Amino acid sequence: MKDQYLSVLRLIERLHRQFLEVIKGEVDRMGIRDINNIQALILYNIGEDELTVGELTHRGYYLGSNVSYNVRKMVENGYLIQERSTHDRRSIRVRLSDKGLEVREKVGAIIDEQAEKLKEAGINIEQLEFTGVVLNRIERFLLHIYGYGPVR
Repeated sequence: MKDQYLSVLRLIERLHRQFLEVIKGEVDRMGIRDINNIQALILYNIGEDELTVGELTHRGYYLGSNVSYNVRKMVENGYLIQERSTHDRRSIRVRLSDKGLEVREKVGAIIDEQAEKLKEAGINIEQLEFTGVVLNRIERFLLHIYGYGPVR
């Protein structure tokens, strides 16, 4: 069981890195030079929402990424609009600019295309759903180990 467990954990990390490489290739192909693959994925995950950096960090998993740094760079490059919260002046919220929305749309098209190609690779929705169930159970297990709730 130990070997299979470690193998799955390594696979999850490799899949994430490979996905980021696909995004990087597509961002480069589009001629976008002032953001990287992680920043493009952050833009996709923000979507139409307005979030704090903390909320953004909890929403997505950016392995090896400093979300605050990436947000600052995207504000500087015009992909994000940053504003102080009207309710809590200490809190800063970000949302996509028109430039950010364009990148989000392009990343969405990449993900849509990949989802279609999964069918060609013989992967169906039931298999993905089952994989999601198992990965969610592993996540709950790991959270339980650190006292963040029961395993269900």
